[in-house]
Amino acid sequence: MRSTNEIRRSFLEYFGSHGHEVSPSAPLVPYNDPTLMFVNAGMVPFKNVFTGLESRETPRATSSQKCVRAGGKHNDLDNVGYTARHHTFFEMLGNFSFGDYFKEQAITHAWNLLTKIWGLPAEKLLATVYHTDDEAFELWKKIAGLPEHRIIRIATKDNFWAMGDDGPCGPCSEIFYDHGEHIPGGPPGSPDEDGDRFIEIWNLVFMQFEQAGGEIIGDLPRPSIDTGMGLERIAAVLQGVHDNYDTDTFKALIAASESLTSVPAEGGHRASHRVIADHLRSTGFLLADGVLPSNEGRGYVLRRIMRRAMRHAHLLGAKDPLMHRLVPALVAEMGQAFPELSRAQPMIEETLEREEIQFRRTLSNGLRLLDEATNGMTEGGELPGETAFRLYDTFGFPYDLTEDALRSRGISVDRVGFDTAMAQQKAAARAAWKGSGQAADSEIWFDIAEREGATEFTGYTADSGEGRVVALVRDGQEVTSAKAGEDVIILTNQTPFYGESGGQVGDAGTIVDAPGSGSGELAITVNDTAKPLGRLHAMRGHVDAGGIKVGDTVLLTVDIDRRDAVRANHSATHLLHAALRNRLGDHVTQKGSLVAQERLRFDFSHPKALTPEDIAVLEADVNAEIRHNDPVITRLMSPDDAVAAGAMALFGEKYGDEVRVLAMGRTSGSRNYSVELCGGTHVRATGDIGVFRIVSESAVSSGVRRIEALTGEGARRWLVQREEALKGAAGLLRTSPEDVETRVAALLEERKKLERELADAKRAIALGGTGAAVDAPADEDIGGIKFFGQVLEGLDPKELRGLLDQAKQRLGSGVATIVAVNEGKASIAAAVTDDLVGRVSAVALVRAGVEVLGGKGGGGRPDMAQGGGPDGSKGAEALAAVKVVIAG
Repeated sequence: MRSTNEIRRSFLEYFGSHGHEVSPSAPLVPYNDPTLMFVNAGMVPFKNVFTGLESRETPRATSSQKCVRAGGKHNDLDNVGYTARHHTFFEMLGNFSFGDYFKEQAITHAWNLLTKIWGLPAEKLLATVYHTDDEAFELWKKIAGLPEHRIIRIATKDNFWAMGDDGPCGPCSEIFYDHGEHIPGGPPGSPDEDGDRFIEIWNLVFMQFEQAGGEIIGDLPRPSIDTGMGLERIAAVLQGVHDNYDTDTFKALIAASESLTSVPAEGGHRASHRVIADHLRSTGFLLADGVLPSNEGRGYVLRRIMRRAMRHAHLLGAKDPLMHRLVPALVAEMGQAFPELSRAQPMIEETLEREEIQFRRTLSNGLRLLDEATNGMTEGGELPGETAFRLYDTFGFPYDLTEDALRSRGISVDRVGFDTAMAQQKAAARAAWKGSGQAADSEIWFDIAEREGATEFTGYTADSGEGRVVALVRDGQEVTSAKAGEDVIILTNQTPFYGESGGQVGDAGTIVDAPGSGSGELAITVNDTAKPLGRLHAMRGHVDAGGIKVGDTVLLTVDIDRRDAVRANHSATHLLHAALRNRLGDHVTQKGSLVAQERLRFDFSHPKALTPEDIAVLEADVNAEIRHNDPVITRLMSPDDAVAAGAMALFGEKYGDEVRVLAMGRTSGSRNYSVELCGGTHVRATGDIGVFRIVSESAVSSGVRRIEALTGEGARRWLVQREEALKGAAGLLRTSPEDVETRVAALLEERKKLERELADAKRAIALGGTGAAVDAPADEDIGGIKFFGQVLEGLDPKELRGLLDQAKQRLGSGVATIVAVNEGKASIAAAVTDDLVGRVSAVALVRAGVEVLGGKGGGGRPDMAQGGGPDGSKGAEALAAVKVVIAG
């Protein structure tokens, strides 16, 4: 018996030996196709090659492509576990020719592999062709030797493939395997074709036509081949079983489930084990490819798959979380072929365990309430839609889980009533919002959100991707199109552009026509992205060329250099927050932030300024975490669980039922250096921040401080500028940069010495001392009172009182007045010896001088007073006014 892994390897080796490039499986998230939720066929990753938008060095390829069908029009979820061949996750083996070989070689390869390499008996195989494809009909006779009754012409679209209404299309040829007469069912095209006897194992698509508007308009210049064979189906055939769940991979996963639950996969429990095995595969691979459980988009589908499996674990009586304990079995079976599964194993296990713990609470409460609501109902009954909505809205019990839980009892759910209750709640929310005083023109966002749902944000794992335009807004009104020269707000069903929130600025970038759509002339510059209602990503752009309309498929590309700078600054705020708490204490909490391209700003609670030593320690701690280059880990959990795990809630964020928890830096004990709730974009590892530099620390308000800092290239430029300034200073000082500090200290000391000598000289001049006799005026006699007066340029007003005390001592009995002039302004002070205080008031003298100097007032004591004025040019006139007062 060939194992599934051997079959996969054999397929790829066969086509690899026949000139096909063996291509690894693409991720399950198709960022190049906004119409698909997940990759659901082997040709999806090669779509642009088939349409001519991309080229390859080799014209042949082969792959085993991961596929998921659990959402949108390709949704097999409800059938999984109850049929032999429905899966949410499957592998599609394929060989592809991009304008190289065509029908004859494709049929030859298929027949040789099936019958000569794998040894399937020819009599067990039959083929179908499109009813007008005579060429394929004859090739099957020629190559395989099939009799005409085993080459069945099919007139339906089942045997005609098209990429869409426009683009490549062509007939198909399907290969069926006959499982034997003991199984009911007829061949394709017969009345009994829906039976399980004849199973399609391979589909060969012959792309040979071009169509427009659903009509064939001509032949393709380079006909191509696209084939798809379900690995699970061919494994069942080659392993001699009829049921995919009896193949080795599924048997191993089911055996692990049986072992952990101690419940055999028999009878009523058979379907539950199958659901768990299938959903374990889809869950594991979706998580490995970056999809995380959420309440929107792909994350919501993943959560539905998880919870359906967890519900069946509950039905099997599992008392503790089960799914995460099955991951080792999955990795053992498929990890060698898909290394991403092994690399992500710890994250997959942790996510599954956390989700199941959370879900078990919801399940326990929901089932209890559901039992109460259906008490007395019998098979054929219907649960009112209002009740189902109350379970969903109040207790978080999803509609599909209610439906699934009641299925075994034969009770249905009133879906119309559920939808009506949902609509009423939305109407009430809109009314409450309108009454909150929000801008009236913002009501447009409610209309868009209700019609289109939330924007799916793909920017956590992608910097570009395609999106379908769902709305355009200009001047507060929805429009259907916008042309060159106009400013417009663009909303797409999915986008990598982050909308401004939580202190992080919105993304900027470009929007152009997606490959293969539009004229190729569209060019929009996105300057900013907002986040109306907290769930729409609205890109504000200017149409530089071409035009855009609702329904267009566009390629959205984020300005990666700008985003990298913003990411580095945002992650640095988390490390800074942790460093502040480590240094200053747990009283430190965030009070606001700005995360932009050029810098970061972080406000925090603290009663006093930081010391230079504090700043140095903060920088050293953050840079140490950066150098350690640990990966940044993202988890999704409830706010309560996040806080219980030690996460810090960030200022300004609004938290719903679940939050993103960012852990970064080295671990100490059981927690990382920084653990915070945050919905922003971040670096993949701390080393991506580069370097961290604090450039300022200041007060914002009482008890709130602010740090501004730089990271990465911004910090490097800042440091280079400081170095250049240091070199410039060193050049002026005629010394090396290393000796600037010593040289400046010496110059400062020399300046202090000169200032002391200058002050001594000014005092000598002011008092008529040695060396100043020529400049110093002689004492005057005014009405029998000795008077000394002087006007001095550049004298510090602080020196006035000291000089006047010395002048009084020299006079013995008299009045001294000095006017000090600095930068055009004047200060005047007067001193009266004690014996003359009764006759002359120093206050009166100063006020007379101040008035002349253009000032007001002046005050002090009768023996000493001081004042000033703005007009230093009138120092002599001020002294004259003082003399007049003395003369009486």
